[in-house]
Amino acid sequence: MLVLARKLDDSIVIGDNIVVKVIAIEKGGVKLGIDAPSDVSIVRSELIEDVKDANKAAAKDVDSKELDKLSKMLKS
Repeated sequence: MLVLARKLDDSIVIGDNIVVKVIAIEKGGVKLGIDAPSDVSIVRSELIEDVKDANKAAAKDVDSKELDKLSKMLKS
């Protein structure tokens, strides 16, 4: 992991076309601006974890017999 110190209005460049800029430094947090092409997905890590947890919970409630039925229906 690369660790950098940046001040207000400083930025870093990732690759050729992603710029991360320090927009504000406030109590307990830093606001970052990210300029990236529209085909680059930018998601907060805690949201990804929430989706993973929800998917795991949903998978526990699935009846394997129902999945087999669904699989057979999709194949035909």
